[in-house]
Amino acid sequence: MVSADFVTNAAGRKVPVEVNGRTPPPFAGVGQHHPAGQKAAPSIRSCSDYPRRGDKRMPSLEAALEACGLRDGMTLSSHHHLRNGDRVALSALEAAAKLGTKDLLWFPSASFPCHAPVVDLMETGVVHHIEGSMNGPLGDYCSSGRMRGLGVLRSHGGRWQAIQDGEVPIDIAVIAAPSADFFGNANGCHGPTACGSLGFALADSIYAEKVIVVTDNLVPFPCLPWQIQGNHVDYVVEVDSIGDPSQIVSGTTQITRSPDRLLIADYVARFVKEAGIVRDGFSFQAGAGGIALAFVQFLAPMMREMGVTASFVRGGSTRYLVEMLREGLVGYILDGQTFDLAAVESIATDPRHVPTSPFTSYNYHGKGNFAGIVDFVVLGATEVDLNFNANVNTHSDGRLLHGIGGWQNCLDADCTILALPSMRDRIQVIVDEVTTLTGPGELIDVIVTERGIAIRPDRQDLLEAVRGKGLPLRSLEEIQHEVHALCGGPPRRPIFSDEAVAVIQWVDGTVIDTVWKVES
Repeated sequence: MVSADFVTNAAGRKVPVEVNGRTPPPFAGVGQHHPAGQKAAPSIRSCSDYPRRGDKRMPSLEAALEACGLRDGMTLSSHHHLRNGDRVALSALEAAAKLGTKDLLWFPSASFPCHAPVVDLMETGVVHHIEGSMNGPLGDYCSSGRMRGLGVLRSHGGRWQAIQDGEVPIDIAVIAAPSADFFGNANGCHGPTACGSLGFALADSIYAEKVIVVTDNLVPFPCLPWQIQGNHVDYVVEVDSIGDPSQIVSGTTQITRSPDRLLIADYVARFVKEAGIVRDGFSFQAGAGGIALAFVQFLAPMMREMGVTASFVRGGSTRYLVEMLREGLVGYILDGQTFDLAAVESIATDPRHVPTSPFTSYNYHGKGNFAGIVDFVVLGATEVDLNFNANVNTHSDGRLLHGIGGWQNCLDADCTILALPSMRDRIQVIVDEVTTLTGPGELIDVIVTERGIAIRPDRQDLLEAVRGKGLPLRSLEEIQHEVHALCGGPPRRPIFSDEAVAVIQWVDGTVIDTVWKVES
């Protein structure tokens, strides 16, 4: 339930003491929280309780949920590799509704517009609240204060951490699998609804008490490669369709055609070249937004001209990265999420295109991860402020519109670059203080806009490397002042009540900020 008690964390943000019956620690600063305890684990099972010949098929999702012991107040998890084409998560929740279940915690790795009917399930009491990304109708519902519990937004690595640490015990995980066998081995590489990697569902399969695999492509045993191992799976359900793979591609995974945004992408490419970051054997990650995709299009010819190759690139993978892999410009794609059908085909056929999970890539409570090995990352944001803090969860009106994804985790790269326009539809992006703090400015090195490039002042190494190289270097204050003049002054700030509707967790499980109910 919503807490009446708040504390001020190390970022100066007021955060609730209690979050849905738990007491997560407040953000203590980057690298300051050190976990303790043992990893969580599901109950021990016995082979004698499962079919000796391995056939775990059930006739329907309802039958599988009943066999899992579904009851009121349980936590159901799902994953989002089919993105806006997913049909399984909503089907599972609707099946729970038919069984008369109430007060479920839905724990998705992400949600999309196709999940808008979950609002109706919250209204009827089937779903109590969501701990995962919320956008569109789900974000509006939460922002208006109508959800009965607090929303909790975590990064992809933070979600793995929360499952692994026992912060969120999963009662039943429902995994949409483009290919599976009767034993529960499954992958996302093959089948009519192939979506690529299933890495976001891996933690669910390992740590959940009960696991249901749902597939529309039942193949003979063994289903290879098995991204999900059948030894973790309780039941398998065959359905007509788990989703529409054409909807993996969304508006956020299309290259920009805007002249201003193409200029930003060009500036980013010129910056990483002039800073000396692009060199033989470098590594990088670029998000799936339009500017980041355009940046890759500028980077590839630059690399050809320089005669250099990248050792690896971290994905989200797209056809643009696949083209670089096939050309030999990159050695490997380490893929956590497959963003289009060309990348889906690549991950199924090219051994250099490697599916990964948040455990290897992003989990902060592990013995290291891949994020810090990356030389530079290009990301977006909805807002930045003069201290280089960034917001990716809310817009300037304060409403929840986006999840975190891997964004927070990527800030651990050696050079973190935010590429964003100074205005969106005349809404100013550079503000005095971000509406919602998703990532602290001490981890953000460069902000690139169409009006210039701002380097965080304490990155003297970057400033020295690009000085005199013809780049449009400016301070954030200068860019903000110019935009103020164009827009007739600073932006109007949203008005909030004192009611918390959600919290933003940092990569280590601490609470970095609160999302407040929007009044106007």
